[in-house]
Amino acid sequence: MDREMREIDDMDNTRAGDTGEGGEMKRMQPWRKDITLRGLVASVIIGIMYSVIVMKLSLTTGLIPNLNVSAALLAFVFIRTWTKLLHKAGFTTTPFTKQENTVIQTCAVACYTVGYAGGFGSFLLGLNKKTYEQSGIDTPGNVPGSYIEPGIGWMTGFLFVTSFVGLLALIPLRKIMIIDYKLTYPSGTATAVLINGFHTPKGDKTARKQVLGFAKFFTGSFLWAFFQWFYTGPGTCGFTYFPTFGLKAYTNSFYFDFSMTYVGAGMICSHLVNLSLLLGAILSYGVMWPLIGDLKGDWFPSKLPQSSMKSLNGYKVFISIALILGDGLYNFLKVAFIMSKNVYTTSKKNQQTSPDDNNKTQEDLQIDEVFMRDSIPFWVAATGYIALSIVSIIIIPLMFPQLKWYIVAVAYLIAPALSFCNAYGAGLTDMNMAYNYGKVALFVIASMSGQEHGVVAGLIGCGLIKLIVSMASDLMHDLKTGHLTMTSPKSMVVSEAIGTAIGCVVAPLSFFLFYKAFDVGNPDGEYKAPYALVYRNMAILGVEGFSALPQHCLQLCYGFFAFAVLANMVRDASPKKIANWIPLPMAMAVPFLVGAYFAIDMCVGSFVVFVWSKINKKKAEYMVPAVASGLICGDGLWILPASILALAGVKPPICMGFLPTKG
Repeated sequence: MDREMREIDDMDNTRAGDTGEGGEMKRMQPWRKDITLRGLVASVIIGIMYSVIVMKLSLTTGLIPNLNVSAALLAFVFIRTWTKLLHKAGFTTTPFTKQENTVIQTCAVACYTVGYAGGFGSFLLGLNKKTYEQSGIDTPGNVPGSYIEPGIGWMTGFLFVTSFVGLLALIPLRKIMIIDYKLTYPSGTATAVLINGFHTPKGDKTARKQVLGFAKFFTGSFLWAFFQWFYTGPGTCGFTYFPTFGLKAYTNSFYFDFSMTYVGAGMICSHLVNLSLLLGAILSYGVMWPLIGDLKGDWFPSKLPQSSMKSLNGYKVFISIALILGDGLYNFLKVAFIMSKNVYTTSKKNQQTSPDDNNKTQEDLQIDEVFMRDSIPFWVAATGYIALSIVSIIIIPLMFPQLKWYIVAVAYLIAPALSFCNAYGAGLTDMNMAYNYGKVALFVIASMSGQEHGVVAGLIGCGLIKLIVSMASDLMHDLKTGHLTMTSPKSMVVSEAIGTAIGCVVAPLSFFLFYKAFDVGNPDGEYKAPYALVYRNMAILGVEGFSALPQHCLQLCYGFFAFAVLANMVRDASPKKIANWIPLPMAMAVPFLVGAYFAIDMCVGSFVVFVWSKINKKKAEYMVPAVASGLICGDGLWILPASILALAGVKPPICMGFLPTKG
């Protein structure tokens, strides 16, 4: 059977457009053949699973690791399992090509991208009543009635109206960015390398090991989450609240909470991200918050609740905002400079010498030829963008009267330029900075819309820009993957559109699974949704100015803003060995709001990778993504039955808690 499968793969590679003897290009199959029924089923299943996982991460820490490689691996696992089961049952199946693998990965990624780009843990959730109350009812910029409760209907409609525009913004520039400028898009390239490796006789052995590793850790993670559930009675119960380092450290959020999702995420994220998280946790919950808390009655009134924006919570929120803005502004200017320099160098080179394809190998020329063969006409993309923009300009102000139609029109006029800048920067640095463009839009629109409408208008306007810019950048990543796997751009764009449509339905449903089953937005609970509070207070800051800050907070914000800029400058100016240990301010900002526990989990993930690499570096390189994916998906899948049990009123039978000994 294994030999038959390898023969099928070899036939598949030939039919899918790989080179034959003498380097000649074989006949390509039509692009529609890349989109199959089994592929759509796999995309929906993977997309739903990752939408739930991404939603959990958005509502707990707001830190989302890159899951493209993991999605490609799951697509391979799903279809290989499907075909083997059918073969054992005596049925024949069409060959599983790397093009179909790419299309499934693209569709699934587009589906779960809507989950985090859609703002369910940030700008959309920042509109709800709980976040409005946490931001201070007595705050002048936080005017009464400036909240909108979440609803499946309006959230789904908002996503459908706004998400598809980004898919059309940069399609006419795909050749320029991928072939002419030769942008690398590191995540897209890494995904393509993995997929190409799967569909070779040598890669088949590696893939089997990865599939087995994924299955083992997926099962173990799911069973561990199931086991933990029995001990999570009402209140702070269960392994999640295990005081690993003692009760004193536990009160300051320093403990290991046995979450396989964060351990798996830590295995995927770089050591620099995880150590930055830990440094931020030590600096905030280990040093600053205890010290500022002791100044109650001096820096802020002692009678105020801790959750008030004029109390300790205000320092947490606004100092983290300062770190985020300092890091974002520096990287925005850095990428703009690199982009301008690169464009100038490329244009100057093209003026001096004509393009020389003779330097390209035969394989490179064939890959480019496939990428350009199924071109999408400019007029189709332009007409689609204009039509969808007009629909949005009409519908968005009807849904949110606080946001005027002419502001929406201006947003769609400048969105393609912003999308190009972001996608170009992502191609060079792998950094999708859509959130930075969204924050700029938030401040500008909030200040333009006045005190009465500024918060709601700013949050929705931020969402418009963030969605368009983010979706356009993600499409370029996927097109880069398609370019290297010789997948038709038409099938890529169609699968991206299908995945986005699925995501527009799945994302709100995933959100409400958490919103109804768990206490989302509770600063003392598991689902804190920290960025909802951050984004709303950014809008308030845009309306009010610095009067929204508690006493002495402005001076601290200046200091941390400067630290963020300085840390980035030192890292960029230092040799690589030193730069790898300079902390990332954006990562440091997350535990300022959330706490230290998840940073410890992620550092455990880094430690596992470090030890594994020391024991067997080669094996660790190809097994870490599979093991991490298994841990994340197993723990994430348990959320579905846990939510159903919670909605049905079924409570865990045991509460495992920890108390100090008396006497």
